[in-house]
Amino acid sequence: MKVRKSSTQEEIKKRKKAVLFCLSDDKRQIIVEEAKQILVGDIGETVEDPYTSFVKLLPLNDCRYALYDATYETKESKKEDLVFIFWAPESAPLKSKMIYASSKDAIKKKFTGIKHEWQVNGLDDIKDRSTLGEKLGGNVVVSLEGKPL
Repeated sequence: MKVRKSSTQEEIKKRKKAVLFCLSDDKRQIIVEEAKQILVGDIGETVEDPYTSFVKLLPLNDCRYALYDATYETKESKKEDLVFIFWAPESAPLKSKMIYASSKDAIKKKFTGIKHEWQVNGLDDIKDRSTLGEKLGGNVVVSLEGKPL
């Protein structure tokens, strides 16, 4: 069970639904990619479907780390889990894949509450929300972000 302190509507709107991380230009630090995030307040305003919008943020030819706060429903209850995603498309440069793979554990240690980890190697692996549904709970997940699987 996730316990949150009480928050105002403004604070809730500023919560991040999805955020992408990349390596700095000198490849020495992992930084937030500021333009590549979805806030809870964006949903229903500028973002219709958070999962589809998140997938569109991923670059086709380079690696990224991502955190996605998945809201889903099982046959018993509604749930929220934090998913760590290592995006390493086949078309990314080999050097980039190696650097991202070797620094993955460092970024994961910085975040508490990660329930699931998912390495994705191409759009075919991630574009269908049912694949994430399987990662979250196998065949008991009936909807993701309010959309049936």
